[in-house]
This record gives sequence, C-alpha cells and structure tokens, in this order.
Amino acid sequence: MSLDDKATKPHDRLAQALAAEMDAVNALIRDRMSSEHAPRIPEVTAHLIEAGGKRLRPMLTLAAAKVCGYEGPYHVHLAATVEFIHTATLLHDDVVDESTQRRGRPTANLLWDNKSSVLVGDYLFARSFQLMTEANNMRVLNILANASAVIAEGEVLQLTAAQDLATTPATYLKVIRGKTAALFSAATEVGGVLAGAHENAVRALHDYGDALGIAFQMADDLLDYGGASAQIGKNTGDDFRERKLTLPVIKAVAAASAEERAFWVRVIEKGDQREGDLEEALRLMRLHGTLEATRDEALAWGNRARASLNALPAHPLRDMLSDLAEYVVARMK
Repeated sequence: MSLDDKATKPHDRLAQALAAEMDAVNALIRDRMSSEHAPRIPEVTAHLIEAGGKRLRPMLTLAAAKVCGYEGPYHVHLAATVEFIHTATLLHDDVVDESTQRRGRPTANLLWDNKSSVLVGDYLFARSFQLMTEANNMRVLNILANASAVIAEGEVLQLTAAQDLATTPATYLKVIRGKTAALFSAATEVGGVLAGAHENAVRALHDYGDALGIAFQMADDLLDYGGASAQIGKNTGDDFRERKLTLPVIKAVAAASAEERAFWVRVIEKGDQREGDLEEALRLMRLHGTLEATRDEALAWGNRARASLNALPAHPLRDMLSDLAEYVVARMK
C-alpha cells in the first residue's frame, strides 16, 4: 500500500487506535527474536521485521480481541505469534521463489544465503509455538497450529501447480486460502476465542479473516499487472517473470485461442520469455477481460468480509475492520 496521505487509510487509523498494544507487540517481538548463541538470527529477522511492514495480521488479532471485550494481556502474545508465523513464511517464500526484493529492500536470502533464511524461518516458527502456549488456551493453540499446517500445504500446492496451464480457478482459490487467508482467519479467530466470545462471533471473525485474506491476495495478484512497486512491495510483473499462475493468467489461458495458448505455453510452461512478452500478456488479459474479472471477484470477497462483521457487537474497531476490507480492494483502482 502507498504511504501517501496516511491519515485517510483504514490501516493507519487501526494502527493509531491500537498504538499502545502494538508497541507491546513490537517489544515482545524484539525480545523473542534474540539469540544468545546465534547472532545471525536477530540480524536476519530484524532485516525483515524492521523493513516497515504493515503489521496487518497482528493488528487483526488485537482488534478482534478488543471488539469482543478482552481486557487481559495475552492478545499481545498471540499478535506477536501471528507476526512470527508470517515472517517465517516470508523467509521461506523468498527462497522458494528466488526473490530478490521484499518490501522494497533486498531479500534476506540475497543478503545472506538460502540456508540462513530457511533456518531462521524455522527458528521463528519455533518461537511462535512457544509464544502461543503462553496464553494457556488449547483451542487457540489448535487454531494457530492448524493454520501453520494449512499455510505449508498451500505453499506446496502452489509449487505443484506452478507452470501447469491446467490449473483452475478452484485450485488457485485453494492456494491463496492456504498461503494467505489461513493466517488472516486464524489471526482474527483467536482474538475472539481468547475473549471468550459467543460462537457466532468467533465464526464471524473467522469468516471475516478468510474473506479479507482472499480479497487481499487477489488484489495483490492483480496489482502485479498494473500497480506501483510501492503498493505491492515488489517489482511490477514479478509474478509473470516467476511464471506464477495467478487468477488473471488462469482466466486468460482458459479463454485463449490456439495461437494464444501457444504463447502461454512458451512463457509460462517453458519459461522462454522474451522482450515484449509482459506487454503481450497484458494485452491478452485485457482482450479477454480477465483483469476486470479478477477485480470483480476481489471486490465480492471484500464485501463478504464486511458482511461477516454484522454478527459482532458495535464497536469503533469493528467499523475500522469494515473500512479495511473495503480499502484492500479499493487500492486496485
């Protein structure tokens, strides 16, 4: 997301409302990412955590708990847990994708090496499990542990579907529900569970996070074909260069003529990309309306997220969560 005109953005209003809690989360993160025997761990972790990320996921946990009336200290622990899980997956993802830029900075695997990124990611997963046990709530532990497994499953599914032009929108949805939405829904759900909220509210928080995560990822995938680098934290067109089958491409392949399909086989399946191929891919996606179709689907998921919040008690933070669901897709304009 762009940092211009910050005060108007729901994410920034949410950050302001949760400033004290987020200070506590950040302090806990700094404390738990330390290592007496392996200084590379805080070096690698700090490079990514302190790179100016939005901290959206931990804020979702804090907001969900407060909307449901929680007044104890452990929402801070769970918010830090969520951020550690997220950071660990980013370290692993950059190795798998052979990425060189994250949040506008060189990736950890580029500055150090793949082994360091993988092992530090493993360390952060271990730290996350230590943190989540401190809430002493078995249901919370089950939700976050299950989310960690689903995230890994989604990444493996994406790997096996990579460069396979037979990949369907349904498979794409499974991938993004695993690799992105699973942590969003866990982040919001555990806030409600920790607060002892009614089951209807807990389910609503889960559904909100699930729909928000799907809308968020669809928007990011669309922005890769037309957003500014500052909006998406990577170079525009990276998904195409990495031969990722995101929804705009999947829909374009499904609508392709024989000649167009030969183009997709060359650039995606075979990886034979030449100058001007990105522009041709964009032309084909515009020709078949797949960019607009992806935008419409993202908007529908954003609306679904907002509707889920109707089951929650009235609260200023609930309104901010609703605005956030609208904004993550509005940035596609």
